[in-house]
Amino acid sequence: MTHPPLIVPSVLPADFATLGAEVEALCVAGVDRIQWDVMDGVFVPNLTFGADVIAAARRHSSVEFEAHLMVAEPDRLLENYVAAGCEIVIVHAEAATHLHRTLHRIRELGARSGVALNPHTPASVVDGVLEETDLILAMTVNPGFGGQAYIPAVERKLVELRAMIDASGLPIDLEVDGGITDTTIVTAAAAGADVFISGSWMYRHPEGKRAAVELLRERARSAHQVAVA
Repeated sequence: MTHPPLIVPSVLPADFATLGAEVEALCVAGVDRIQWDVMDGVFVPNLTFGADVIAAARRHSSVEFEAHLMVAEPDRLLENYVAAGCEIVIVHAEAATHLHRTLHRIRELGARSGVALNPHTPASVVDGVLEETDLILAMTVNPGFGGQAYIPAVERKLVELRAMIDASGLPIDLEVDGGITDTTIVTAAAAGADVFISGSWMYRHPEGKRAAVELLRERARSAHQVAVA
């Protein structure tokens, strides 16, 4: 691991009518950055945030934004989300016709590049683009909706991706998204993930978002320590 575990909430469960206040509350809770799940109703069966919405929320944040583009033809939207204030832009390998070129273009625009893999997509897909990649996101649910159950079988892919990243010597984040709770974060971290997206579980925590962030971070840190012992 190149850094301590990072806890990154999805704003998908938030009250869309008060997104500025929601972003401020997440920052106060101690999150490391904030993820925006951008869905187009084509690549996934849902519609969420456009770049203008994210740009309006940007001034309310003291942490970085990442855009997870669950969209068809992501290349045509890259510039919009970088301009909206997203320091990281993640595209799906399944949606990018020329993945190497797309990741390179994200960096040209001044953002860090990320590639997401659906649960069925093998780790080998990213083997040829590691030099253009700052983050690999392994989906632990099928994309499109929040509140889904974690898919444990993806952990085998996490182990494989962690080995690829470590062998490359490159400072690439390994992120997981989908069904992350105080329980599933333990096995995901043990398998090699170091960035954790949490949405529904964090928002439902009875003691509030700060307590949820602290618990997730501690569970992931402990799992990493056990894994390297």
